[in-house]
Amino acid sequence: MVRMKNRLAVMALALWWGSLSALGGYVVPMLFANLPTPAMAGNLAGKLFSAQSWLSLACGGVVLLAIGRNADQARAKWSYGAIGILAFGMLAALLIEFAIAPRILARDHLRLWHTVGSALYVVQWLCAGLLLWRATRHPAP
Repeated sequence: MVRMKNRLAVMALALWWGSLSALGGYVVPMLFANLPTPAMAGNLAGKLFSAQSWLSLACGGVVLLAIGRNADQARAKWSYGAIGILAFGMLAALLIEFAIAPRILARDHLRLWHTVGSALYVVQWLCAGLLLWRATRHPAP
């Protein structure tokens, strides 16, 4: 039987991965396709990416709290490697928010920082997806 704390962790991971997928794969491309100017789309996209960074950090925090409260079972389901992946995904969100986004907004080497930010976004997406995959797999009989 899945414990409530494990369900909470899975729900947080699903929200994290799903919101990253929706924003990067659908919402932002639709902004650039439908708003009158790329500047307007970029401005709104930046605000959405900032909100996504905070949501990512909140989801990661919920997962840490959920697995930390049940340490014995957490060791069975969450290895140190999984916690490292979680920390790496949260670090990517922090870097996007506090190191990359200010440089993009300042238009400082825009192409470089946009590429670095996109790469970190994909890393974060992969981390959240891998954790969700691992958290929902069935244990071996």
